[in-house]
Amino acid sequence: MTTLHLILTIIQVILAVGLVVIVSIQSSKSQGLSGAIGGGSGETFLGRNKSKSLDAKLALYTKWIGGVFLVLTLVLNLF
Repeated sequence: MTTLHLILTIIQVILAVGLVVIVSIQSSKSQGLSGAIGGGSGETFLGRNKSKSLDAKLALYTKWIGGVFLVLTLVLNLF
């Protein structure tokens, strides 16, 4: 195992752990049966905007980290 391969493997493991953490932090898009019945009216306007902003950032980070992870996986398979 070359040094470059080892470094890329370590980066890939870090990206995989980061991807799992970011996906776990994101809120679910569906509220299930309780959201359909109750309507989820407990949130205020400012609270909804703040969470959507955070959710949008987390979704963007997920896409970027997932893309880098995919490219790195393809690069590691070439070696």
